[in-house]
Amino acid sequence: MAGGIVTVAGGVMNPLISKLTTLMGDEYKKFKGVRKQASFLQKELSAMNAALHKLELIDEINPTIKDWRDDVREMAYDMENCIDDFIRQSRADNAKGGFIKKTARCVNKLRERIRIAHQMEELKTLALDAKDRHERYEIDNWKPASGSVVVDPRLRAIYEEVDTLVGIDVPREEISIRLMDTQKKLKVVAIVGFGGLGKTTVAKQVYDKIASQFNCKAFFSVSQRPHMAELLNNFQLKLGMNGPRSSHTRKVEDMIEEIRGHLNKKRYLIVIDDVWDKSSWNILKCALREDNNGSRVIVTTRLVGVASAACQNDCEGIYRLKPLNEQNSRMLFLNRIFGSEHGCLVQLKEVMADILKKCNGLPLALITIASLLASEERSIKGWESIRDSLGALSATNPTLEEMKSILYLSYKQLPAHLRACLLYLGMYPEDREISRDDLVRQWIAEGLLVHNLHVTDLEDLGRSYFNELINRSMIDPCKTEYGEVLSFRVHDIMLDFILSKCDEDNFVSVANNCEDMASLHGSKYKVRRLSLRGETYGPTIDVSLSQVRSFTQFGKFMPPPLLFKYLRVFRIEGYMESLDLTAIGELFQLRYLHVSRVYSVKLPAELQGLVYLETLDLDDARIKSMPSDIVSLSRLSYLHIWMEVELPEFIGNIKSLRSLIIHRNELTSDPLSNSMKVIIGLGELINLRELEIQVESLDKAEHDALACSIGKLNNLKNLKFLGRHMEDNNQLGSLSKPFQHIEKFDGYIWKFRRVPLWMGGLRYLRILDLRVEETSTEEFHVLGELPSLVELKFRSSHIPTERAILGMGLFPVLEYFEFSSIEDVTAYLGYDVGAMPHVRTLALHNKKEWDGSIPVGMEYLLCLEKIKLHGAYSSDDAIVSAFRGALLVHPNRPSIEHWHVTKTSYGSSAVMQAAIPPPSL
Repeated sequence: MAGGIVTVAGGVMNPLISKLTTLMGDEYKKFKGVRKQASFLQKELSAMNAALHKLELIDEINPTIKDWRDDVREMAYDMENCIDDFIRQSRADNAKGGFIKKTARCVNKLRERIRIAHQMEELKTLALDAKDRHERYEIDNWKPASGSVVVDPRLRAIYEEVDTLVGIDVPREEISIRLMDTQKKLKVVAIVGFGGLGKTTVAKQVYDKIASQFNCKAFFSVSQRPHMAELLNNFQLKLGMNGPRSSHTRKVEDMIEEIRGHLNKKRYLIVIDDVWDKSSWNILKCALREDNNGSRVIVTTRLVGVASAACQNDCEGIYRLKPLNEQNSRMLFLNRIFGSEHGCLVQLKEVMADILKKCNGLPLALITIASLLASEERSIKGWESIRDSLGALSATNPTLEEMKSILYLSYKQLPAHLRACLLYLGMYPEDREISRDDLVRQWIAEGLLVHNLHVTDLEDLGRSYFNELINRSMIDPCKTEYGEVLSFRVHDIMLDFILSKCDEDNFVSVANNCEDMASLHGSKYKVRRLSLRGETYGPTIDVSLSQVRSFTQFGKFMPPPLLFKYLRVFRIEGYMESLDLTAIGELFQLRYLHVSRVYSVKLPAELQGLVYLETLDLDDARIKSMPSDIVSLSRLSYLHIWMEVELPEFIGNIKSLRSLIIHRNELTSDPLSNSMKVIIGLGELINLRELEIQVESLDKAEHDALACSIGKLNNLKNLKFLGRHMEDNNQLGSLSKPFQHIEKFDGYIWKFRRVPLWMGGLRYLRILDLRVEETSTEEFHVLGELPSLVELKFRSSHIPTERAILGMGLFPVLEYFEFSSIEDVTAYLGYDVGAMPHVRTLALHNKKEWDGSIPVGMEYLLCLEKIKLHGAYSSDDAIVSAFRGALLVHPNRPSIEHWHVTKTSYGSSAVMQAAIPPPSL
């Protein structure tokens, strides 16, 4: 079991031992000396690996043992590098070429083998020394266990009903009252308090409570060291300023002027979360217009000085957030553990009181410790152990160090296999929204996940690990989709803790400037994982990159790729016009490449040297040419590109592909056009789970071939079409039982004549966006019987005149229902008792003039919270009048949103919302 777990200290051991085993195989039998040394090292390192696993689970070790652990870790890194050099050299020996090239290769081969032989002798000496020390310390084996985990079902309730769980109803109401007075002048309220008090949570609750009264709104975070251009760009995106993407970095003053222009004459509500210094606020406030129309701004900060500056020294505008009182602390704590504030066993109440006192009303501390206890046995002994481990915290004013002691306790309680995964988050800067699936791909590339008896698919295993971190409140959910967390953030205090552990274990190194790089250059151990977050670093950068395995860059500075030698993970996020990556073909160990926020990327002419490449993710970066030999990459699993050329003809050869996401530049040709081989090749990607493809100008033959190819992809879970609307031609719609494992189907641009019969058998389908020419009551019943469908967007050009009534048992788990047509949809569907028992949002879109009717039986949708009306409706007063009767008898008093379409200065459509609050009793 221990060999199947990746720990922090011993994380490099598993791939090293695996490679040593490979060297002992038949492929390398002609290298007798290498095989003999590999056999010796494999036996010695296996024993050391078991010892490292044990040390990972010991809370405190003495300095002598810690030095041994760290030395073994660094020795293992160097050993793996040496073996990688040998494997690369042996592959090069088999390369073809002429006489001169072969002669030169023989000379280089001899020199390289001599170097590697000397290096392996040195490493063998180090291994013998480590063995001798290991025997003296007498460290025995331990066997930790792991298993597959799903997201805690209580997670959604906790984050949706957070006001009842963390006791923020009082500050929410008080701040709302301060904001929503009659003052027409721009008003700023600052929420101030130390980390972990819940400033962001309170701000979000206030924002959700009053947002409907403003026609322009945004909620965004700053950071401790903000890049102002990136920050302002994020501000614009949150405001819905989706203009054409600039091909070069814009100036800060220009972006401020654009924001001011967007806010002109608008009544806005803006939350600026986590402002760390006055200079950042002074720049941001320049973008906030003063039109005397009642606009409001909320600022959260840890610093009183920033709060005073934001409120212009107006004490009435500053709200000092306090820890939770005893009652709210207990309620949050018990709900997190037992799902009810009345669930605590009598024998645990006394020890619970002690724990609550130590947490001192800090929501972060309460949630962290409660999540820890929720995974433990409910015994007095177990709870007392947790209580005693917390230490003596201050009863009046908790400090950052005391918070860290709470986080350290949670870290110690993590299974060993989760610790390395958690520490890897130190690669990201604060306040960054991180994609779950992208993180899992990096974990895989770094070797932090290994197969076990319970889960054999590494992506599934990675999501299980991720869910476990969510369940333990080690990371905070951001984007969720019906109980599934798709992205997350790391709390600032948690990130501080992670970075301190990374520094202690030489796991991740962070550099913000030249001084940081100089410090890393002079450190005891080599830099193995590096996150750059500044613009310039000086000459020390050259030496520091040679041993780096994971590299992440945030900013414009980009070191030459050839400075790396053993790189596995290469992640670039920077506002750059262009990026030359032609040298990455030399990065033999590269497994993961991600580039975003770069306008144009140049790839090497050949990729065949990247034999281990698993992820090629050029998010929003354009490429002018795709190397044709990409089809030879036998491990490529994830491919996401913006094309300016067509796909390689033999795309079907990449049988390892699981995700294929193809977008195109609006000014370039269709990546599928004029290439029937490409279209047919898509049908050969038998392992594909996700396909997102943009199509624009296919002729009928190509369109039919695409439908046929896609229909062969039996393992698809996610399918999405982008581009121009297409008629189905009865190819895709008439298939026999395709997509039996499909979970998401976005067919908005693919217009079916009717609902395909095969859709009735999609028992795993969760999210469906479907467009048909016409529909019938029977087809609605087919969709209504899908057992897993939680979101349905249904668009029909024509609907029958006869009303369809949805009855008992239909759409059993549906939560979001959107119905669109060129005709009036409000009169078509009706609801009977038991239909759509869980639907929360009902969205009705039509282009024809509203005739004044409303859906029949709306009062039977017992969980309904919101009604969205979009299209050619009458005035808000008319809508309120028509819906008021139904709303008054509805137990939830759902709100109504009336959406209008206007044109922006960019010429694109924008949506403005006029919200009508639920009727009072």
